[in-house]
Amino acid sequence: MANKRHKYRLAMLDDLTLREVFHFRVSLLGAISIITISIISLIVLLSVLIIYTPLRNVLPGYSASLRETLLQESARVDSLQSSLVIQRQYLDVIKQLTAGDIETDSVQSLDSLQRVEKAQLVAQPNEATEAFKAQYEQKERDRLLLFDNTATPSVRQLQRPVRGVIIQPARPDMHLYGTTLRVAKNENVLAVMRGTIVSAQRMADNTFTLVLQHGTYMTVYRHVPTALKQQGAAVERGDAIGVMDGEHDIIIELWDDGKFVNPEEVIVW
Repeated sequence: MANKRHKYRLAMLDDLTLREVFHFRVSLLGAISIITISIISLIVLLSVLIIYTPLRNVLPGYSASLRETLLQESARVDSLQSSLVIQRQYLDVIKQLTAGDIETDSVQSLDSLQRVEKAQLVAQPNEATEAFKAQYEQKERDRLLLFDNTATPSVRQLQRPVRGVIIQPARPDMHLYGTTLRVAKNENVLAVMRGTIVSAQRMADNTFTLVLQHGTYMTVYRHVPTALKQQGAAVERGDAIGVMDGEHDIIIELWDDGKFVNPEEVIVW
């Protein structure tokens, strides 16, 4: 402790004349105290600047809170502006009523005006809505045609041949006379009506092409992985004639007395 209180003389000399310019006496304990007080003062000064001045906005973490505050204030200003516009419109109507420029019955509230605008918007024709209505009406007509007693027995008794998703519709203009469906594994292939299997031919891709004759009608099933009926077998409506493997896409064709019939128009898929 005695050494810490011992004072030392620190002097500054002129380099040319070696004359003493300045000196002071300080102990080791005094030097430590001065340094400690300086550091504490610097920390207090920086804390005051950060807390009470805009300097804190440049520090990490404060900029995010400032942004949130600005967004909240901006939204509040927008809301106040909208309220101000409505109030001005209301006061304008009151002034016109007071001056006798407009009649009371001719004034519509803002709610009624909004209802009128919504009604006008709904009344406007929409292409998507019209397309959906036309498609729905076409499906209903096809369904009624299938179950109409006045229709021919062959068309009226058509069974959906397989459950699947149509990925390629028939396009006679492009010489595509079959409807292509993607079918799940182990899905049964059914006969659309009573008839006879006139052909069950294995193709090069190891799938079968089944041709069924139903009076004047003929159905063709292409890319059937497994055939359950042989050529010449008689089938009833809804009989399983094949099984899908989930890897091949089946193609269904329908012909009437040698003329192409679009399966999508006469079968409810």
